[in-house]
This record gives sequence, structure tokens and C-alpha cells, in this order.
Amino acid sequence: MRFENARWPDLASLSDHIFVVPLGSMEQHGKHLPLFTDSLIIGRIAERVEALAADRVVMLPVQWLGHSPHHRRFGCVSLDLFPYIEMIRGLCRSLIAIGARRILLLNGHGGNDIPCKAALRELKSEFEEMRDLYIAYATYWNLAAAEFTEIRESPAGGMGHACEMETSILLARHPELVDTSKAVRGGPSEERGFRTIDMLKGEPFFMINEFDEFSETGVIGMPDFASAGKGEQFLEAAAQAVVRFLGEFGSWDFQTRARA
Repeated sequence: MRFENARWPDLASLSDHIFVVPLGSMEQHGKHLPLFTDSLIIGRIAERVEALAADRVVMLPVQWLGHSPHHRRFGCVSLDLFPYIEMIRGLCRSLIAIGARRILLLNGHGGNDIPCKAALRELKSEFEEMRDLYIAYATYWNLAAAEFTEIRESPAGGMGHACEMETSILLARHPELVDTSKAVRGGPSEERGFRTIDMLKGEPFFMINEFDEFSETGVIGMPDFASAGKGEQFLEAAAQAVVRFLGEFGSWDFQTRARA
């Protein structure tokens, strides 16, 4: 069910559901995609997940305000690191107060990674005695990495930001918002060795960079590989992967067993 449609007397009966919080952003996506791209995509995935698992999921509205300071030189609306951490903590505290014991932060923007993981560490310390509380954070393209690898046609470096995948999904569901005449490649490509950036390839090092330091276009990847047909495939693969994760997540009991 959708959280915003519930009435307060309904809340007590939802404690055995998984509360899913879709996380997006408002930031530049090259010259060919809108600022709301991440939020539109995670919203579409959330709709599909809720439809597939309505009996066991409470889906919250997309939290569109993300952590995007690396996009400021191009354009974004961003919450800084510590306020974002506190937003996530406050959001989870609110859900815990109404009885939620399984919460999934379903992420759709890479910049949310660091503050969300920090927030989960703080929440674990705050609620360390609540062994039946499970809070997880997962990014959809990591959950669906195997399927995305099968769907994609671009080489390493082709999927990162405003790329083959994101452009394909917008072409499938919001074609009126895509200006393909302005879709150009950007960012470190497959020839850059350790510096290759791809959402399905983990980097073996960590650095903080502003986006314009490795992309003149605001793009990382190859949007010229995009198509509406692949967009539908990416969406379905993402939703199915999230539902599979929820199936496992909802059955975990290792925290309570660890007390014995």
C-alpha cells in the first residue's frame, strides 16, 4: 500500500509490513535530461514494486531532496551532508515510532550513499537494544547488477550518470522530457584504467571530486546507446530485483537469534 493513503488508525496494523523509502535527487543530468531524472526513475521503480508486493510493503513518497554538492557547478538543489544524515535519521525515527520494524531505504542517486550509510550507523547505535529492528539501504542498480549487465550494450564506462540506462528509462516513460539532439558522451571511459567510472563496476579507490572535474558535459557514460525498449527492460529488472530483495529481507531473523 501507499503510505500517503493510510489514515492514522490504519498504522497499528502495518507493523508487520516493510516500509520502503525511495530516495532521489534534484540535480543536473547533462544537456538532454531533466533535473528530476533520479527522482522520476526511482518513483517509477517504486510504483512497480508497490504493485508487485502491495500486501507486504508500505511505500512512502519519493524523497526528492538528495545529497548532491558535487553537481553545484552545473546545477542542483542539495541538502548538505549532516542535514541529510539527520533527515534520514528523523525519517526512520518517525517510522519506528508508528511501529515499523523493517525499513528499506531504496536509493536512486549515488550521492546519497555516504550520508545514508552514516545515518544507519547512528540509528544502529541509537536503537541497539531493539533487536527486531532491521534497517537496510540498497541502490536499485546494485540489486539488479546481473540483469543490467545483460541488458546494456555500452562497454565499461557507458553507464554512470545521464547514461545509457537513465536515458533509456526516460525515453520509455517520459520521452517528452528527453532532448536526444543534445545527448553526448562524457566522463572517464573504458580507456582510463582505474579511473573508469561505471555504476556496475566498483572503483578500487575512493576520492571526492566535483562533477565538472571529470565531465565537461555533465554526463558520465554513453547516452547514444539508449533506447525506449531497453528502458522498459531496465525498469522491470530493477523492480523485480527489489522485490526479490524484499522477500529475503522480510524473512531475516539473525539479529534476534543472535541474542540466544
